[in-house]
Amino acid sequence: MQAAKEAEEKNAAQAGIQVIARAASILRTLENHPNGLSLGQIAKSVELARSTVQRIVAALAAEDFVIASGPGDVRIGPGLVRIGASAGSNAADLIRPHLRALGETVGETVDLAVLSGGSTVFVDQVPGRQRLVALSAVGERFPLHCTANGKAILACFSPEDADDLIDESLGEHPDFPLKNRGKLRAELDQIRKSHIAFDLEEHGPGISAAGIALLDPMGRPIAVSIPVPAQRFADQREILSNQLKLFRKRIRAAIAR
Repeated sequence: MQAAKEAEEKNAAQAGIQVIARAASILRTLENHPNGLSLGQIAKSVELARSTVQRIVAALAAEDFVIASGPGDVRIGPGLVRIGASAGSNAADLIRPHLRALGETVGETVDLAVLSGGSTVFVDQVPGRQRLVALSAVGERFPLHCTANGKAILACFSPEDADDLIDESLGEHPDFPLKNRGKLRAELDQIRKSHIAFDLEEHGPGISAAGIALLDPMGRPIAVSIPVPAQRFADQREILSNQLKLFRKRIRAAIAR
């Protein structure tokens, strides 16, 4: 009887582990599709029965880990985002005073962004002091393949993984087609050496930017960029690049402590 009870407990534990693994697989799939997927699409991606996916999604929704993104579609929910933010809060707290100091030094807007699927997401910002500045809302999503912070993040990855992320970026941002993939690959190779990425009015007319990226203690890329009205970017390009390199050096030292 004791043996039967132990076997039952073992089977229950294995079933629980299997459910957790399946839930994790579903969440990873949704991570790569920030606009959401249908239950059928999720089931196909994770190779599970739709009914199984429906039960797991319902349990995740009860914890606010997924939410509806449209009729029949679901996406990552705020409950999971809060957990992720908590896990990364130490790095953000370390970076914030340096971000403010960089903003004071250059007098321009300074943005902090993280990778989310095929996009960068702005998570912090120090507004510039100039009369004409470039500002974007915290939480806004931008393409990887045509922005300074996005290119800097792409350069954190191997050429093969960067190519996959470029495809994701193009899928999430169809209004920004890629004209020359070979040219972007060559640019990423240069960024891996210099650590500085540029957006020369590629994402939008009238705004250029310089950016850098590095990995946080959990191995996730974070990027800092300085967007500037194009009419004065050329004169400041070298100064901004040097300040970003110094910033990267300081942050790497702070994170390593």
